[in-house]
Amino acid sequence: MNHDEALRTHLQRLLDWQDAHVGFDAAIEGIPPALRGVKPAGLPHSLWQCLEHMRICQWDILDFCRNPDYQEMKPEEYWPKTIEPPTAEAWEQSVGDFRRDRRMLKQLAADPALDLFATIPHGNGQTYLRELLLVSDHNAYHVGALIAARRLLGIWASS
Repeated sequence: MNHDEALRTHLQRLLDWQDAHVGFDAAIEGIPPALRGVKPAGLPHSLWQCLEHMRICQWDILDFCRNPDYQEMKPEEYWPKTIEPPTAEAWEQSVGDFRRDRRMLKQLAADPALDLFATIPHGNGQTYLRELLLVSDHNAYHVGALIAARRLLGIWASS
């Protein structure tokens, strides 16, 4: 495996890393619907808000990487307007969209035709590599926030 292939493999794994900490799928598994919209004491966001924020941010970074007509969002647009999922289906839709966009980011990372070190043409100096690292870092941070919230809600069993 050459350096480029190794980097691409590491980036793909980083998007759902589970070697050093819990991954996204384990962090959201088995959350009771009644607790998805509860904001734990001492934390600023509910599980729903955290999940939806992760989905929105990940989609935004994917859109930035692919869309020459990308429009930057306002800071408040990165968070859902409600503490609770607006419908019973909204949670599953958000999870599904997050997984789909993560797959697309992995495909982007794997594409040998994409120069990871190239600047994104419609950006202002960002590279594809930077964006893939940024989304991985952001997701890891918020997976930790999901776990902290679950612990405070009494719905996380430490392994």
